[in-house]
Amino acid sequence: MKKIGFLSFGHWSTSPHTQVRSGSDALIQSIELAEAVEDLGADGAYFRVHHFAQQLASPFPLLAAIGARTKRIEIGTAVIDMRYENPLYMVEDAGAADLIAGGRLQLGISRGSPEQVIDGFRHFGYVPPEGATDADMARQHTQVFLQALSGAGFAKPNPTPMFPNPPGLLRPEPHSPGLRDRIWWGAGSRATAEWAGQQGMNLMSSTLLTEDAGVPFHELQAEQIRRFRDAWTAAGHPREPRVSVSRSIFALVDDRDRAYFGRGNQESDQVGYIDAQTKAIFGRSYAAEPDVLVKELAGDTAIQAADTLLLTVPNQLGVEYNAHAIESILRYVAPELGWR
Repeated sequence: MKKIGFLSFGHWSTSPHTQVRSGSDALIQSIELAEAVEDLGADGAYFRVHHFAQQLASPFPLLAAIGARTKRIEIGTAVIDMRYENPLYMVEDAGAADLIAGGRLQLGISRGSPEQVIDGFRHFGYVPPEGATDADMARQHTQVFLQALSGAGFAKPNPTPMFPNPPGLLRPEPHSPGLRDRIWWGAGSRATAEWAGQQGMNLMSSTLLTEDAGVPFHELQAEQIRRFRDAWTAAGHPREPRVSVSRSIFALVDDRDRAYFGRGNQESDQVGYIDAQTKAIFGRSYAAEPDVLVKELAGDTAIQAADTLLLTVPNQLGVEYNAHAIESILRYVAPELGWR
Protein backbone atom coordinates (compact mmCIF):
# COMPACT_ATOMS: atom_id res chain seq x y z
CA MET A 1 0.00 0.00 0.00
CA LYS A 2 1.12 3.53 -0.76
CA LYS A 3 -0.48 6.81 0.26
CA ILE A 4 -1.48 8.86 -2.79
CA GLY A 5 -2.29 12.55 -2.64
CA PHE A 6 -2.13 15.59 -4.86
CA LEU A 7 0.20 18.58 -4.88
CA SER A 8 -1.11 21.92 -6.18
CA PHE A 9 0.76 25.17 -6.75
CA GLY A 10 -2.55 27.05 -6.81
CA HIS A 11 -1.81 29.18 -9.87
CA TRP A 12 -4.28 31.78 -11.03
CA SER A 13 -4.27 34.26 -13.92
CA THR A 14 -6.59 36.30 -16.09
CA SER A 15 -5.87 34.14 -19.14
CA PRO A 16 -9.03 33.07 -20.98
CA HIS A 17 -7.64 29.50 -21.02
CA THR A 18 -7.64 28.96 -17.25
CA GLN A 19 -10.49 28.04 -14.93
CA VAL A 20 -8.73 29.78 -12.05
CA ARG A 21 -9.01 33.53 -12.62
CA SER A 22 -8.39 34.96 -9.15
CA GLY A 23 -6.96 34.28 -5.72
CA SER A 24 -10.46 33.51 -4.55
CA ASP A 25 -10.87 30.91 -7.30
CA ALA A 26 -7.57 29.27 -6.35
CA LEU A 27 -8.50 29.00 -2.67
CA ILE A 28 -12.09 27.83 -3.11
CA GLN A 29 -11.15 25.31 -5.80
CA SER A 30 -8.35 23.98 -3.59
CA ILE A 31 -10.93 23.22 -0.89
CA GLU A 32 -13.29 21.65 -3.42
CA LEU A 33 -10.55 19.46 -4.90
CA ALA A 34 -9.58 18.24 -1.43
CA GLU A 35 -13.20 17.27 -0.77
CA ALA A 36 -13.41 15.53 -4.15
CA VAL A 37 -10.27 13.43 -3.69
CA GLU A 38 -11.36 12.39 -0.21
CA ASP A 39 -14.57 11.08 -1.77
CA LEU A 40 -12.50 9.23 -4.39
CA GLY A 41 -10.43 7.46 -1.75
CA ALA A 42 -7.16 9.38 -2.14
CA ASP A 43 -5.08 10.08 0.92
CA GLY A 44 -3.86 13.68 0.88
CA ALA A 45 -4.12 17.28 -0.28
CA TYR A 46 -0.84 19.21 -0.35
CA PHE A 47 -0.04 22.75 -1.43
CA ARG A 48 3.09 24.59 -2.54
CA VAL A 49 3.77 27.98 -0.93
CA HIS A 50 5.21 30.81 -3.05
CA HIS A 51 5.45 34.49 -2.13
CA PHE A 52 5.12 37.51 -4.43
CA ALA A 53 3.37 35.35 -7.04
CA GLN A 54 -0.18 34.65 -8.22
CA GLN A 55 -0.07 31.32 -6.41
CA LEU A 56 -1.02 30.02 -2.99
CA ALA A 57 1.01 31.79 -0.29
CA SER A 58 -0.24 31.91 3.31
CA PRO A 59 -1.16 28.25 3.89
CA PHE A 60 -2.77 28.00 7.30
CA PRO A 61 -6.20 29.53 6.58
CA LEU A 62 -6.50 27.15 3.61
CA LEU A 63 -5.36 24.12 5.62
CA ALA A 64 -7.78 24.97 8.43
CA ALA A 65 -10.67 25.35 5.96
CA ILE A 66 -9.90 22.00 4.37
CA GLY A 67 -9.57 20.47 7.82
CA ALA A 68 -13.06 21.68 8.68
CA ARG A 69 -14.55 20.37 5.41
CA THR A 70 -12.92 16.92 5.32
CA LYS A 71 -12.69 14.01 7.73
CA ARG A 72 -9.97 11.58 6.66
CA ILE A 73 -7.31 12.84 4.26
CA GLU A 74 -3.94 14.21 5.25
CA ILE A 75 -3.56 17.95 4.67
CA GLY A 76 -0.18 19.49 4.10
CA THR A 77 2.33 21.77 2.47
CA ALA A 78 5.12 20.98 0.04
CA VAL A 79 6.74 23.21 1.07
CA ILE A 80 6.81 26.33 3.28
CA ASP A 81 9.90 28.50 2.80
CA MET A 82 11.30 28.95 6.31
CA ARG A 83 13.28 32.04 5.35
CA TYR A 84 9.98 33.95 5.46
CA GLU A 85 8.58 32.54 8.68
CA ASN A 86 8.28 33.76 12.25
CA PRO A 87 8.70 30.31 13.81
CA LEU A 88 6.76 30.98 17.01
CA TYR A 89 3.80 32.56 15.22
CA MET A 90 3.95 29.60 12.83
CA VAL A 91 3.68 27.22 15.80
CA GLU A 92 0.45 28.95 16.84
CA ASP A 93 -1.00 28.88 13.31
CA ALA A 94 0.00 25.26 12.75
CA GLY A 95 -1.33 24.16 16.14
CA ALA A 96 -4.70 25.79 15.50
CA ALA A 97 -5.03 24.34 11.99
CA ASP A 98 -4.00 20.89 13.19
CA LEU A 99 -6.55 20.89 16.01
CA ILE A 100 -9.29 21.95 13.58
CA ALA A 101 -8.26 19.07 11.29
CA GLY A 102 -8.18 16.54 14.11
CA GLY A 103 -4.42 15.94 13.88
CA ARG A 104 -4.17 15.46 10.10
CA LEU A 105 -1.60 18.14 9.18
CA GLN A 106 1.59 17.03 7.42
CA LEU A 107 3.75 20.14 7.12
CA GLY A 108 6.55 20.20 4.58
CA ILE A 109 9.09 22.96 5.16
CA SER A 110 12.44 23.84 3.57
CA ARG A 111 15.10 26.50 2.99
CA GLY A 112 13.20 27.70 -0.08
CA SER A 113 13.68 27.79 -3.83
CA PRO A 114 14.40 30.49 -6.44
CA GLU A 115 11.99 33.36 -5.94
CA GLN A 116 9.93 35.83 -7.93
CA VAL A 117 11.79 38.73 -6.32
CA ILE A 118 15.30 39.35 -5.05
CA ASP A 119 15.71 38.30 -1.40
CA GLY A 120 11.99 38.45 -0.76
CA PHE A 121 12.43 37.35 2.84
CA ARG A 122 14.02 40.74 3.58
CA HIS A 123 10.71 42.42 2.77
CA PHE A 124 9.14 40.21 5.44
CA GLY A 125 11.64 41.55 7.97
CA TYR A 126 14.14 38.68 8.04
CA VAL A 127 17.84 39.26 7.37
CA PRO A 128 20.53 36.61 7.87
CA PRO A 129 22.95 37.44 10.70
CA GLU A 130 26.44 38.63 9.84
CA GLY A 131 28.38 35.80 8.24
CA ALA A 132 25.31 33.60 7.72
CA THR A 133 23.45 32.72 4.53
CA ASP A 134 19.73 32.72 3.88
CA ALA A 135 19.88 28.90 4.05
CA ASP A 136 21.47 29.17 7.51
CA MET A 137 18.65 31.48 8.56
CA ALA A 138 16.03 29.02 7.30
CA ARG A 139 17.58 26.24 9.34
CA GLN A 140 17.77 28.45 12.43
CA HIS A 141 14.07 29.30 12.05
CA THR A 142 13.41 25.58 11.66
CA GLN A 143 15.25 24.70 14.88
CA VAL A 144 13.19 27.25 16.83
CA PHE A 145 10.00 25.94 15.22
CA LEU A 146 10.78 22.31 16.05
CA GLN A 147 11.74 23.08 19.63
CA ALA A 148 8.54 25.05 20.22
CA LEU A 149 6.45 22.26 18.68
CA SER A 150 7.72 19.93 21.40
CA GLY A 151 5.37 21.65 23.82
CA ALA A 152 8.00 22.52 26.40
CA GLY A 153 7.55 25.89 28.07
CA PHE A 154 10.31 28.48 27.73
CA ALA A 155 8.80 31.94 28.35
CA LYS A 156 8.93 33.40 31.88
CA PRO A 157 5.41 34.28 33.05
CA ASN A 158 4.40 37.78 34.07
CA PRO A 159 3.97 37.91 37.87
CA THR A 160 0.88 40.11 37.42
CA PRO A 161 -0.85 38.67 34.30
CA MET A 162 -4.22 39.68 32.93
CA PHE A 163 -5.40 36.07 33.30
CA PRO A 164 -4.12 33.33 35.62
CA ASN A 165 -1.19 31.34 34.25
CA PRO A 166 -0.59 27.61 34.60
CA PRO A 167 2.48 26.77 36.69
CA GLY A 168 5.94 26.89 35.14
CA LEU A 169 7.28 28.40 31.95
CA LEU A 170 4.81 29.16 29.18
CA ARG A 171 4.64 28.01 25.55
CA PRO A 172 2.82 29.17 22.40
CA GLU A 173 -0.78 28.02 22.31
CA PRO A 174 -2.71 26.13 21.18
CA HIS A 175 -0.40 23.15 21.40
CA SER A 176 -1.23 20.17 19.17
CA PRO A 177 0.31 16.96 20.50
CA GLY A 178 1.95 14.83 17.84
CA LEU A 179 2.43 17.58 15.26
CA ARG A 180 6.21 17.50 15.75
CA ASP A 181 6.25 13.98 14.26
CA ARG A 182 4.41 15.26 11.17
CA ILE A 183 7.00 17.79 10.03
CA TRP A 184 8.77 17.06 6.74
CA TRP A 185 11.90 18.62 5.22
CA GLY A 186 11.93 19.33 1.50
CA ALA A 187 15.43 18.17 0.59
CA GLY A 188 17.01 19.07 -2.74
CA SER A 189 20.20 17.05 -2.29
CA ARG A 190 21.54 13.93 -0.63
CA ALA A 191 23.30 15.98 2.06
CA THR A 192 20.17 17.89 3.08
CA ALA A 193 18.24 14.62 3.21
CA GLU A 194 20.80 13.29 5.67
CA TRP A 195 20.44 16.47 7.75
CA ALA A 196 16.66 15.99 7.81
CA GLY A 197 17.11 12.44 9.07
CA GLN A 198 19.45 13.62 11.82
CA GLN A 199 16.87 16.22 12.91
CA GLY A 200 14.02 13.72 13.07
CA MET A 201 11.97 15.20 10.24
CA ASN A 202 10.27 13.16 7.54
CA LEU A 203 11.59 13.52 3.99
CA MET A 204 9.92 15.26 1.05
CA SER A 205 11.70 14.88 -2.26
CA SER A 206 10.26 16.48 -5.39
CA THR A 207 10.98 16.33 -9.09
CA LEU A 208 14.36 18.06 -8.95
CA LEU A 209 17.65 17.60 -7.16
CA THR A 210 20.34 20.27 -7.05
CA GLU A 211 23.10 17.89 -8.07
CA ASP A 212 23.81 15.76 -11.12
CA ALA A 213 25.61 12.48 -10.43
CA GLY A 214 25.37 11.18 -13.96
CA VAL A 215 22.68 8.60 -13.15
CA PRO A 216 18.93 8.63 -13.87
CA PHE A 217 16.96 10.95 -11.61
CA HIS A 218 14.97 8.17 -9.96
CA GLU A 219 18.17 6.32 -9.03
CA LEU A 220 19.72 9.44 -7.52
CA GLN A 221 16.51 10.12 -5.62
CA ALA A 222 16.39 6.52 -4.37
CA GLU A 223 19.95 6.94 -3.10
CA GLN A 224 18.87 10.17 -1.38
CA ILE A 225 16.10 8.23 0.36
CA ARG A 226 18.54 5.50 1.47
CA ARG A 227 20.92 8.07 2.92
CA PHE A 228 18.03 9.75 4.73
CA ARG A 229 16.93 6.50 6.32
CA ASP A 230 20.50 5.60 7.27
CA ALA A 231 20.94 9.00 8.96
CA TRP A 232 17.61 8.54 10.76
CA THR A 233 18.64 5.15 12.09
CA ALA A 234 22.07 6.39 13.16
CA ALA A 235 20.44 9.25 15.08
CA GLY A 236 18.40 6.75 17.08
CA HIS A 237 14.95 8.23 16.53
CA PRO A 238 12.34 5.87 18.00
CA ARG A 239 9.66 5.97 15.29
CA GLU A 240 9.68 5.00 11.62
CA PRO A 241 10.21 7.96 9.25
CA ARG A 242 8.02 8.75 6.28
CA VAL A 243 9.15 9.62 2.76
CA SER A 244 7.23 11.27 -0.07
CA VAL A 245 8.11 11.87 -3.70
CA SER A 246 6.15 13.94 -6.20
CA ARG A 247 5.56 13.19 -9.86
CA SER A 248 3.55 14.45 -12.83
CA ILE A 249 1.60 11.34 -13.90
CA PHE A 250 -1.37 11.30 -16.27
CA ALA A 251 -3.27 8.25 -17.44
CA LEU A 252 -4.66 8.78 -20.94
CA VAL A 253 -8.15 7.30 -20.69
CA ASP A 254 -10.33 9.75 -22.64
CA ASP A 255 -10.15 12.42 -25.32
CA ARG A 256 -9.54 15.20 -22.82
CA ASP A 257 -6.48 13.44 -21.44
CA ARG A 258 -5.11 12.90 -24.93
CA ALA A 259 -5.77 16.53 -25.89
CA TYR A 260 -4.00 17.88 -22.82
CA PHE A 261 -1.19 15.36 -22.36
CA GLY A 262 -1.14 13.00 -25.33
CA ARG A 263 2.17 14.46 -26.45
CA GLY A 264 3.42 15.30 -22.99
CA ASN A 265 5.29 12.15 -21.98
CA GLN A 266 8.77 13.48 -21.17
CA GLU A 267 10.62 10.19 -21.42
CA SER A 268 13.97 11.41 -20.10
CA ASP A 269 15.30 13.55 -17.28
CA GLN A 270 16.44 17.11 -17.95
CA VAL A 271 19.53 18.88 -16.62
CA GLY A 272 19.58 22.65 -16.24
CA TYR A 273 20.09 25.56 -13.89
CA ILE A 274 17.48 26.84 -11.44
CA ASP A 275 19.58 29.97 -10.89
CA ALA A 276 22.94 31.29 -12.07
CA GLN A 277 24.91 29.06 -9.68
CA THR A 278 22.73 25.99 -9.11
CA LYS A 279 22.76 23.07 -11.51
CA ALA A 280 19.88 20.65 -11.12
CA ILE A 281 18.47 17.47 -12.56
CA PHE A 282 14.73 17.41 -13.22
CA GLY A 283 12.87 14.11 -13.17
CA ARG A 284 10.79 12.99 -16.11
CA SER A 285 7.02 13.22 -16.30
CA TYR A 286 4.65 10.40 -17.24
CA ALA A 287 1.66 10.52 -19.60
CA ALA A 288 0.52 7.34 -21.34
CA GLU A 289 -2.18 4.70 -21.55
CA PRO A 290 -2.65 2.97 -18.18
CA ASP A 291 -0.94 -0.28 -19.19
CA VAL A 292 2.11 1.64 -20.41
CA LEU A 293 2.17 3.75 -17.23
CA VAL A 294 2.18 0.63 -15.07
CA LYS A 295 5.28 -0.69 -16.83
CA GLU A 296 7.08 2.67 -16.71
CA LEU A 297 6.27 3.40 -13.08
CA ALA A 298 7.33 -0.08 -11.98
CA GLY A 299 10.86 0.94 -12.94
CA ASP A 300 10.88 4.14 -10.89
CA THR A 301 12.96 3.07 -7.90
CA ALA A 302 12.33 6.25 -5.92
CA ILE A 303 8.56 5.82 -6.07
CA GLN A 304 9.07 2.24 -4.93
CA ALA A 305 11.16 3.44 -1.97
CA ALA A 306 8.66 6.08 -0.80
CA ASP A 307 5.56 5.45 1.28
CA THR A 308 3.74 8.50 -0.15
CA LEU A 309 3.29 9.68 -3.75
CA LEU A 310 2.14 13.23 -4.47
CA LEU A 311 0.61 13.74 -7.90
CA THR A 312 1.37 17.24 -9.19
CA VAL A 313 -1.88 18.62 -10.63
CA PRO A 314 -2.46 21.35 -13.24
CA ASN A 315 -4.86 23.28 -11.04
CA GLN A 316 -5.62 25.76 -13.86
CA LEU A 317 -7.69 23.03 -15.54
CA GLY A 318 -10.23 23.12 -12.74
CA VAL A 319 -11.59 20.83 -10.05
CA GLU A 320 -13.55 18.42 -12.23
CA TYR A 321 -10.67 17.59 -14.56
CA ASN A 322 -8.11 17.22 -11.79
CA ALA A 323 -10.43 14.95 -9.81
CA HIS A 324 -10.81 12.86 -12.97
CA ALA A 325 -7.02 12.70 -13.46
CA ILE A 326 -6.47 11.54 -9.88
CA GLU A 327 -9.30 9.03 -10.08
CA SER A 328 -7.74 7.54 -13.22
CA ILE A 329 -4.50 6.85 -11.33
CA LEU A 330 -6.39 5.39 -8.38
CA ARG A 331 -8.58 3.18 -10.59
CA TYR A 332 -6.37 2.05 -13.46
CA VAL A 333 -2.76 2.35 -12.28
CA ALA A 334 -2.41 2.08 -8.51
CA PRO A 335 -4.01 -1.39 -8.12
CA GLU A 336 -1.79 -2.87 -10.84
CA LEU A 337 1.31 -1.66 -8.99
CA GLY A 338 0.19 -2.87 -5.57
CA TRP A 339 -0.39 0.65 -4.32
CA ARG A 340 -4.04 -0.17 -3.60
